[in-house]
Amino acid sequence: MTDAIREIIEGLSRPVAAISPKYFYDARGSAIFEDITRLPEYYPTRVEREIMRRHADDIARKVGTGRTVIELGAGNCEKARDLCESIAASRFVAVDISEEFLQQAVKRLQAELPALKVRAFGADLTREIVMPADVPQAHRLMFYPGSSIGNFDPPEARGLLTRMRHMLQDDGALLIGVDLRKDVAVLEAAYDDAAGVTAAFNLNVLTHLNRLIGSDFDLKHWKHVAFFNAEASRIEMHLEAVADTIVQWPGGGRAFARGERIHTENSYKYDIEGFARLLDESGFHRTVAWTDERRWFAVVLACP
Repeated sequence: MTDAIREIIEGLSRPVAAISPKYFYDARGSAIFEDITRLPEYYPTRVEREIMRRHADDIARKVGTGRTVIELGAGNCEKARDLCESIAASRFVAVDISEEFLQQAVKRLQAELPALKVRAFGADLTREIVMPADVPQAHRLMFYPGSSIGNFDPPEARGLLTRMRHMLQDDGALLIGVDLRKDVAVLEAAYDDAAGVTAAFNLNVLTHLNRLIGSDFDLKHWKHVAFFNAEASRIEMHLEAVADTIVQWPGGGRAFARGERIHTENSYKYDIEGFARLLDESGFHRTVAWTDERRWFAVVLACP
């Protein structure tokens, strides 16, 4: 039994079943997420891009030129393209759990920026990330856009940020996107769009699990649920059983009662001061932040 299969079955067997959001990102899940980023309700991608473009010159001045840009959770690499161009990056390293999708994106990026040294590899961000030996250690810029840090509970986020810090020398830096607290209606619409694209994204994780562990989830028995948990300051996504159902996999299974949920994702929302404290606890002691006019989102540069 692989570590992934063991992890999935352990999550499904908890009193409150859970699936890690990293399993959203098979090839189809990655493609659906790209559709999500273009939805009118899903502001993070649009607003982050606006911030990066509006403040591109200032970001470039503070980041400096000639860096090795390492993007975690690189996806389609579109955000990295503009960044690498504006700071005259020397090379770009794309890291993502969905390696098949990533390789296609990297080919497009290389065609658009032929002078840039580009490479990609698959990695699980919840574990230690080992950079290839040919990636220079000096002058690195870790790039983690999209507020993907919000998918981690605060202790896990601190752990990931600390691992990022350990991948940098004292001349390194981190450029990270952070979603900020705002009106609940705006938040909930972003994770439960009218067209049902986010619902399809959430349900697709069951199809992915069926392939990974040999389970027999029937998508007709489940529905997408998303809401803002104000006490924890996070959006929660769940899959809820619409009828009593039994799910089986090799060597085991579980009965789910109607209304029972599988917790698939958290997306924590921060204020800038609170996130700066989290960075400080992780070894980044100098920060500067850029926001949009409504302060819906922030792009933060953090240095050791």
